[in-house]
Amino acid sequence: MSRIVPHPLLSFCLAVLWLMLTRFSIGNLLLGTLIALTAGWAMGALEPERVRMRRWDQLLRLAFVVPLDILKSNAAVAWSIISNGRGGLRQSGFVRIPLTLRNPAGLALLSIIITATPGTAWLEYDQDSGVLLLHVFDLHEGSDWPGFIQTRYEAPLLEIFR
Repeated sequence: MSRIVPHPLLSFCLAVLWLMLTRFSIGNLLLGTLIALTAGWAMGALEPERVRMRRWDQLLRLAFVVPLDILKSNAAVAWSIISNGRGGLRQSGFVRIPLTLRNPAGLALLSIIITATPGTAWLEYDQDSGVLLLHVFDLHEGSDWPGFIQTRYEAPLLEIFR
């Protein structure tokens, strides 16, 4: 049964959704079922390998650290915009950060963390060299962005996904 319908719940929900969006008829039932089964087979082909997390305590630590950093960054970006640069000229820029993290799930989580934090954007990651290109809204002279990202986010992610 699993080879014929690899994701039965997904296929069933898609068929029902198809029927809800169209008028009920035998043709729509057959077409919706065919589309739902095809989507289930496609999902079976796309299924990634299981992610293994080793240190749940580090994941909990990140769950507290990241929202605080997002709040601080929200306040800093808002103040920078409201004050119109009165505290000094704001300069955005690009920073290259060498990463030792290679786990795809860890890199995905790191990209979510960085992009969700206002004032920073994950732009590019080179798999061969392990270098991340980061855009920073307010790049202060002498700020250590590579050290910050590596110690604050990458180190716990390395523990979680080693």
